[in-house]
Amino acid sequence: MKTMIITKNDVAKVLTPSVANKTIEKAFKAYGSGQVDMPAKSYLYFERGDLRAMPAYIHGQGFDIAGIKSVNVHPANTKYNLPTVMAVIILTDPKTGFPLALLDGTYLTSMRTGAAGALAAKLLSRKNAKTAGFVGCGVQARTQLMCTMEVRKLKTIKVWQFSPEDKLAGRFCSWARRTFKLKTIITPDIDEVTTNVDILFTTTPSNKPLVSIVSPGTHINAIGADAKGKQEINAKILKEAKIVIDDWTQASHSGEINVPFRKRQLAKKDIYAELGEIAAGKKKGRTSDGEITLFDSTGLAIQDISCAYTVYKELKNKTGIRQIKLF
Repeated sequence: MKTMIITKNDVAKVLTPSVANKTIEKAFKAYGSGQVDMPAKSYLYFERGDLRAMPAYIHGQGFDIAGIKSVNVHPANTKYNLPTVMAVIILTDPKTGFPLALLDGTYLTSMRTGAAGALAAKLLSRKNAKTAGFVGCGVQARTQLMCTMEVRKLKTIKVWQFSPEDKLAGRFCSWARRTFKLKTIITPDIDEVTTNVDILFTTTPSNKPLVSIVSPGTHINAIGADAKGKQEINAKILKEAKIVIDDWTQASHSGEINVPFRKRQLAKKDIYAELGEIAAGKKKGRTSDGEITLFDSTGLAIQDISCAYTVYKELKNKTGIRQIKLF
């Protein structure tokens, strides 16, 4: 038997926002239905970043696949002309343990995170959402917007320019106008970005709270906090919000709730649900237009393995995909 080698370009051809959204919704339904085996991600810490191992086995909602992702986060990588996040995924046949495929996981990681955000927006934001705010406007902001546009008809985005030298905000807005014909507003006033929006996306690597005020009815996709000590949202907002996490073990260790939890500003009883529970119909999502909702995304291995499996199934019988004999 041979192992498929699936490149970023191969992944990108298959994993469109629509396909990613459908795949991720099924993966979270499987998780919420107890059809997943997934240890929490483990970390190796370096001076300038970290390396994470993320295994999972999904056996439900049309999946019967296992695998593991190896992913780094090195925030200073721009100086080396490398992405902050790079990843590879090994798909494994649960019956034999054979490595079915080795996939580029960098693009896939961005898309699966965007799709999880879109699922949260679908279940937790107001259905008539028209305006979104962005604190952080790098790669992840783009995939959050790409995938969310599949489930909500946004018309306007407000983007925080964190310094006069910040060029990312302008590039992000130009891309959003060109891609989705959105009205775009750039401002250095973060409170202007975080208030009077239907959905707020935070995608920064911040270790201190940036968001101090939101309006009633806002849904927040808190994406940036994915390691111990990271935090983007003031704890007082968390106390007011209906908090939905992806996984308790990961979120309490490295998600948006990790710092407030350790400081005893939050307790486990303050967490409303896991996203999988809502996706599986075990708990309700948004129940009123005025409530503040927040999705704390740490990124789960089920997202990686489900998306990788979707790509693998689409490509396994196609010509032109490289295969190698490992054993």
